[in-house]
Amino acid sequence: MKTVFVASIASLLLVTATTGLAGDVAAGKSKAASCSGCHGANGISANPLWPNLAGQKEAYLVKQLKAFRDGGRSDPMMTPMAKPLSGADIENLAAYFSSL
Repeated sequence: MKTVFVASIASLLLVTATTGLAGDVAAGKSKAASCSGCHGANGISANPLWPNLAGQKEAYLVKQLKAFRDGGRSDPMMTPMAKPLSGADIENLAAYFSSL
């Protein structure tokens, strides 16, 4: 019984490690130039209408950007910005903003 439990924990750790977010912060920083107009150069918005992105959880940012891109969320400014983003773009942007 103990062997099965240890094997289960090892499998869980392996799955967790391989499904983690793997965005590239440097690539995200490069891609984030178009975000700065609304969300600020460092992800801190000067306008209360637009949220701060700096320090947000990476998984949250991925979820929201995918929702804007795929139609789960709609916003006249964000939807067109998110539509052309690839999955890698989204992961990179999320990694960058969550690192701030």
